[in-house]
Amino acid sequence: MSRPIPNSKAMFVDEVDIVVFGGAGGNGCVSFRREKFAPRGGPDGGDGGDGGSVYLQADSQYNTLQHLAGHHHWRAGRG
Repeated sequence: MSRPIPNSKAMFVDEVDIVVFGGAGGNGCVSFRREKFAPRGGPDGGDGGDGGSVYLQADSQYNTLQHLAGHHHWRAGRG
């Protein structure tokens, strides 16, 4: 892993550590199965899912990763 040298500005950054977080998923649904011949049918709601996906896309206008150096964490918004 490359680390910046203190008190100097790096001219070219070719490696950065990035931590990203996807969504947390939904709250799910509370409901119960209701059928004529199943008096205590049990739950039939959902669990809300696993959350969102994370996509990293390159941009051809950058030839170094210096714009990412120092900013290590990204978190997706809700919804």
